[in-house]
Amino acid sequence: MTHSKAFAGHLAALFCILVWGTTFISTKVLLRAFSPVEILFIRFLLGYIALWLACPRLLRLTDRRQELLFACAGLCGVTLYFLLENIALTYTFASNVGVIVAISPFFAGLLAFWLLRAERPGVNFFLGFVAAMLGIGLISFSGSTQLRLNPVGDVLAILAGLSWAGYSILTRKLMAFGYNSLLVTRRCFFYGLLFMLPALPFMDVAWKPERLADFSNAANLLFLGLGASALCFVAWTFAIQRLGAVKSCVYIYLVPVVTVITAVVVLHERITLMAAGGTALTLLGLAISEMRSFSVLKKAEPLRR
Repeated sequence: MTHSKAFAGHLAALFCILVWGTTFISTKVLLRAFSPVEILFIRFLLGYIALWLACPRLLRLTDRRQELLFACAGLCGVTLYFLLENIALTYTFASNVGVIVAISPFFAGLLAFWLLRAERPGVNFFLGFVAAMLGIGLISFSGSTQLRLNPVGDVLAILAGLSWAGYSILTRKLMAFGYNSLLVTRRCFFYGLLFMLPALPFMDVAWKPERLADFSNAANLLFLGLGASALCFVAWTFAIQRLGAVKSCVYIYLVPVVTVITAVVVLHERITLMAAGGTALTLLGLAISEMRSFSVLKKAEPLRR
């Protein structure tokens, strides 16, 4: 792979993380008027419509058996990941969920090795993972005096991290077929919304369109739907195509870092010594994981360079 293509992949992954790390502000505002599942469904519906408007043509599969991969990707990356994460937050602390979900790069490395016949992750991957997890732990618990575990919530958070890793691996397989990244993302959104429909009647969903007349609600939903969903998921698919599933996933480590910085800049929160040390450790973990000696998916990347 040329340096320019790899650089473009790193920029795309970094862009996604910068946006996703700030979505908590929009979500926090919307939670005053919407339930978590309503926010989730509306944002991905907006994203799906936007992707159709951006590219109004059908994705014609070269093999109908690939449809199952799209369905699994939509189920993992849209429905399961976000529902599991949101439900986990109702059982355990947000700090627990933030730390546990960040292990998805570790899951991605193992899944790539088992399912994509990739090379075994190198020492740098595991060293970077340990450093990043220590850093994320310091960031997440910087305002707490103790770590409190909740078996139900923490297990759901683990499953959410596994779901995102599965989505990244499935996306890598789909992009190997040579499809357009926007069309791949749109089809995954379709299945994500489809699998979400059966859950809506059992959750706090109400038909109150007047809520959309509020400028703040509309603006934040558009940001989540068009930016954090449509644009970022396409960019994430592009990053996976350029870097591979594992190297893209390690950028997940940066989400808590972006969240801390955003909280300082936007919400004027004070950064603690633990949070500052955690940020430094997380950045170090990312740097170690991205070092050249890391085993990149050489056997699993049949795309033309």
